[in-house]
Amino acid sequence: MGIAMVSNPRARAANPFGDPRMKSQIPPLRTELLAGLTTFLTMSYIVVVNPSILSSPGTGIPFSGALSATVLLACLMTLMMGLYADLPFAVAPGMGINAFFTYTLILGQGVPWPTALGIVFWAGVIFLAVSITPLRENIARAVPKSLRLGAASGIGIFLTFIGLKNAGFISADPVTFVKAGSLGTEALLSLGGLAVIIAFMRRRSPLAFLAGIASVTVAAWVLGLTRFPDRLISPPDFESVFFRLDIMGALKPALLPAILSLFFTDLFDSISTFIGVAHAANLLDEDGQPRNLRQGLIVDAFATLGAGLLGTSSGTAYIESSAGIEMGGRTGRTAVAAAACFLPCLFLAPLAAMVPSCATAPVLILVGSFMFKSVRELPVTHLEDSVPAFLTVILIPLTFSITQGILWGFISHVALYALAGRRREIAPMMWVLASISASLLAIERVGAAVR
Repeated sequence: MGIAMVSNPRARAANPFGDPRMKSQIPPLRTELLAGLTTFLTMSYIVVVNPSILSSPGTGIPFSGALSATVLLACLMTLMMGLYADLPFAVAPGMGINAFFTYTLILGQGVPWPTALGIVFWAGVIFLAVSITPLRENIARAVPKSLRLGAASGIGIFLTFIGLKNAGFISADPVTFVKAGSLGTEALLSLGGLAVIIAFMRRRSPLAFLAGIASVTVAAWVLGLTRFPDRLISPPDFESVFFRLDIMGALKPALLPAILSLFFTDLFDSISTFIGVAHAANLLDEDGQPRNLRQGLIVDAFATLGAGLLGTSSGTAYIESSAGIEMGGRTGRTAVAAAACFLPCLFLAPLAAMVPSCATAPVLILVGSFMFKSVRELPVTHLEDSVPAFLTVILIPLTFSITQGILWGFISHVALYALAGRRREIAPMMWVLASISASLLAIERVGAAVR
């Protein structure tokens, strides 16, 4: 799979339909417009969920600013995906990364949110540098599939844990750390929202997540748990978070592990999305490689870099784009249509702000369960394969940090392969990544001791 992730240098140029033989494969415009709308509806929950996470109590990030940044990033980067990469993928702040940004960096480590945005920016700079150089190929070949799957599964548990906490199913305990929460009104509403979403998903409706969020929000309003806004629309908030990042503050040595973790998470997520969807939908070039992979990864890199500038967590291509592709979307016109659908959301901050956390909790739980499916492909035959993958999976939720899972996964993979007498199977780049990981963990510990 690592080899499949590398685009062939002989692959066709950015617009594969420049070849007259490909003209017949271009779907009708109406089909691609409907496909773009389908993609938007399937992933539009991010317009509410992402600012809800970023503006959690204690972060200091205003909801209106986070929403405007989320929508603008999704619109601009999805448009770039369509016009530059000519791919039918939509882009928006990634689930999992937004939780890491909020709960690990800002609330857990006490990193000020402008500095956290600087971390996102530098992760994007590294991602961009890797995407336009041969480093992308070396890293894609070096990192074993088991660690990539372990990271996805661990992030899935991480998201589910946050969703259960927001719904009130679990709560903190001074002795056992966590315990079962009281099954109160908000928990019951979340269960109802979960049932609505699953019912709509069984019917393959692109409105599933929206239906669940809306139904719980209405019920919460009736019960007095949230209040209707004084006005339905408002101008976009282009002041509170835009270009407020602290670029230099993010370069403190103690924050380097977070920068590299965001980079690796973005890279794994992007490659997995492009590879998986491209092969499933036959969006391949004449050599059997994912079409325009290099251009797609460059757009994803700008989505991370741009997220830091605009005021949100890292952007990435969404797996929900497969819904629009199933509707017939094949070219960048699908992405352009999806980008246009995001624009009206800039003015809906008052409505979005009335959505309670118990309404977004079912989304976190389900998205987490989807990501956890990767665990079924983890190796179990040899300890040197299974232990690093398991450490990656378990450390992400238990430490509330994607950083710890990825870094310890790299280190343990190299160490156990060496102990098992399989040194020759360790890629040179993997030795480099493990050494960097060990150094970053040491820097992090020293920084923590100084603080």
